[in-house]
Amino acid sequence: MKLIKIISAVFALMFAFQVWAGLVNINTADASAIAQAMTGVGPKKAEAIVAYRKANGAFKNLEDLAKVKGISSHTIDNNKDRITLK
Repeated sequence: MKLIKIISAVFALMFAFQVWAGLVNINTADASAIAQAMTGVGPKKAEAIVAYRKANGAFKNLEDLAKVKGISSHTIDNNKDRITLK
């Protein structure tokens, strides 16, 4: 029972860190959350990310974002610490 509590606490802290750190899951987030979390990405680019994801499925790696019109490798590099795939 104690082990379950410890494991639960670890997962809760991991989740809290992701929220505190401003991480956004580009495979599940809506356009508003993406635009708020990513620098250099406004509402239109965020909508393009969501549209691409809906049409092509989940992003398998961060570099897949470059397939979205308006998202450059520079934008991806600037946001690596702000986005996650999981």
